[in-house]
Amino acid sequence: MRRRTVSPGSGLEETLDNLAATTAGRQEAPAPAPAPARAPQRDRDSLQTEFAFELPRGYVDDEGQLHRHGTMRLATARDELRPQIDLRVKENPAYLSVVLLSQVITQLGTVTDVHAGIVERMYATDVAFLQDFYRRINSEGHTHAAVTCPLCHGSFEVDLSGGRLGE
Repeated sequence: MRRRTVSPGSGLEETLDNLAATTAGRQEAPAPAPAPARAPQRDRDSLQTEFAFELPRGYVDDEGQLHRHGTMRLATARDELRPQIDLRVKENPAYLSVVLLSQVITQLGTVTDVHAGIVERMYATDVAFLQDFYRRINSEGHTHAAVTCPLCHGSFEVDLSGGRLGE
C-alpha cells in the first residue's frame, strides 16, 4: 500500500479521487460467507449449581418458626477437604456430614447463615434426606430417582427435591 502525502497546496479532492480510482481498480475480494447461525445454548450445556429442596419434617428455629424449603449448592473440593481438619470431626468422624452439610446449604427458609449448630438441631429424618440429596446432586447431577411401585411393579421417576413423604 502506498502512502500519499497531502500538502496544503495540493488539492484534497484530487487525492481522494485518485484513492477512490485506485481502490475501484483493484479486484474486490469476495465477501466472506455468512457465519452459520449458532444454535441457542441448550439446558444440558449449562451447569446448575444450586438445587432447591423441601425437608420432610423441617427445621424449627429458636423462635419456633418452621423452615422446610431451602437451597443447596454443589460441593467443591475445598468443601470436602475442610471437614478433615475440623477438630470436631477428628474427635467424632460421624460429625463430618454435619460440617459438610452446613457448608453447602445456602439457605433454609429465612435462615441464610446455615452453620453446624443448625444442622445439629435438625431431625434425623431431615439430615438423612439432606445426605442423600447431597449425594445425588454431587455425583449424579440431578435430584431424580427411579422407583418401582411395590403393588403394580410399574417403574417411574420421582423428584426428591420436594414434596412430603408418601406423596
